[in-house]
Amino acid sequence: MAGAIEAARILSKYQFPSSIIYTGLSGEEQGLLGGKILADYAIANEWDIKGVLNNDMIGNIKGINGVINNTTARVFSEGTRFVETKQEARIRRFTGGEVDSQSRNLARYVDLMADLYIPNLDVMMIYRLDRFGRGGHHRPFNEAGFPGVRIMETNENYFMQHEDVREEDGIKYGDTIDGVDFDYAAKLTNLNAVIMASMAWAPAPPANVQIQGAIRPSTTLSWEALNPRKNPQLAGYKIYWRLTDSNQWLWSKFLPSDTVEHTLENVVIDNYYFGVAAVSINGFESPVVFPGPAGSFGE
Repeated sequence: MAGAIEAARILSKYQFPSSIIYTGLSGEEQGLLGGKILADYAIANEWDIKGVLNNDMIGNIKGINGVINNTTARVFSEGTRFVETKQEARIRRFTGGEVDSQSRNLARYVDLMADLYIPNLDVMMIYRLDRFGRGGHHRPFNEAGFPGVRIMETNENYFMQHEDVREEDGIKYGDTIDGVDFDYAAKLTNLNAVIMASMAWAPAPPANVQIQGAIRPSTTLSWEALNPRKNPQLAGYKIYWRLTDSNQWLWSKFLPSDTVEHTLENVVIDNYYFGVAAVSINGFESPVVFPGPAGSFGE
């Protein structure tokens, strides 16, 4: 909550064409109740959510395994959309997208922002909804069809979690203030601030991204033109592609704002994954959208 309040304090000094909402969610241990209540509220009020950043534990650098490190963080993201239909699953099986859901490409965005703006911080992209067998408040948003990720410390101390404050056999249990590294908490707060600012300054992610190229020497991507009234900052679009075993996008090509289709000559569709992002006049980009329902930010 301290991180959310500080990010709000800093970003309130700027103007954005999109909304940023800061919220505290309770009832996690009782069943992710706060996240579900807000996700249901968002649906009822037709919110167009482009990203949920769940920050749960961002202040500890001393792991239960003895590792002490303030230079890394983790972002957890679900690879396949929870709301995927049987027909959409069939499409994904033949065209790919298992690691390119809206949430997974939001996670790539988190990693990119850290590389661009946060010194001495390496973000680990964890290809999992959350820690093994555990959950967080981004999950109800994923289950409602919204992109959401969990950003958190890398080195957890399980003695500090879900325990009464006490000392037994020389081990201190419970969540106490001496377990917080405030410089590290500030670093992850900075990360959240730049993610939110960049997304809020960027145009919306492109909608209805499609791809063609089977049995051809080249690959063609198409998308719907963004509404200029809702996206006055739009400068154009950027096509991305990468090797299928790569975490991050490797190559890109910028296209002007009046473009809604482009062919990458002699780039064979079978060998890469592709996506499209929208770019503002100041260079801020949306998350990349993988073609088809597997990567759609629309629902």
